[in-house]
Amino acid sequence: MVQSVVKEILKDLSLQKAPGPSPSFNVFDLWRAIELIAKKGLVGRGSLAQELGIGGGTVRTLIGRLTNSGIVATSRSGCSLTQKGLELWNKIQLIVPEKVMLPESDLTFAVHNIALLLKNRSDRVSHGLEQRDAAVAFGAKGAITLVFKDGKLVAPMVSDDLARDFPKAFNQIIKSIKLEENDVVVIGSADTPEKAVYGALAAAWTLI
Repeated sequence: MVQSVVKEILKDLSLQKAPGPSPSFNVFDLWRAIELIAKKGLVGRGSLAQELGIGGGTVRTLIGRLTNSGIVATSRSGCSLTQKGLELWNKIQLIVPEKVMLPESDLTFAVHNIALLLKNRSDRVSHGLEQRDAAVAFGAKGAITLVFKDGKLVAPMVSDDLARDFPKAFNQIIKSIKLEENDVVVIGSADTPEKAVYGALAAAWTLI
């Protein structure tokens, strides 16, 4: 399946061994780097370090790993995705096609909230606790998992009908994300935008 292929590729990239100390980046830094390069087309090393919030040495190691794996090509102008990199990014988008910022609501846990759409992953959701715990482990205040099932948006252990119980939050989500049957939305909430992103990615990772 596409999901397992993507997860194995990213996990392998994050675990590859190299001489010297262990790199201070994780699988979600790699995911975000690929996303940033894909969306901008060409990204300088300094810009990438700033966007990811990591140091120059760390970003050099990260780029080196992506380059050695044939995912990124580098030039004087910056980093770009190779054909292999573009194919990986397309696979990622098949699984997680949308990422949106949502305002704070009575459904979220903090000021900054990032929602990710996961296609057809409702069968992987139980109580939403695994996603919450994963988000918290990466610095978020929390995460909530929503499932679109039988035409309703459901939050396990919270609400069996979000439109009824959290109408404002429901309308915000529906206006921002196009949902289809068996889709899942995870919302990472944190005190900073960066931690909200990593919380959402960590939550989504448990469902890939």
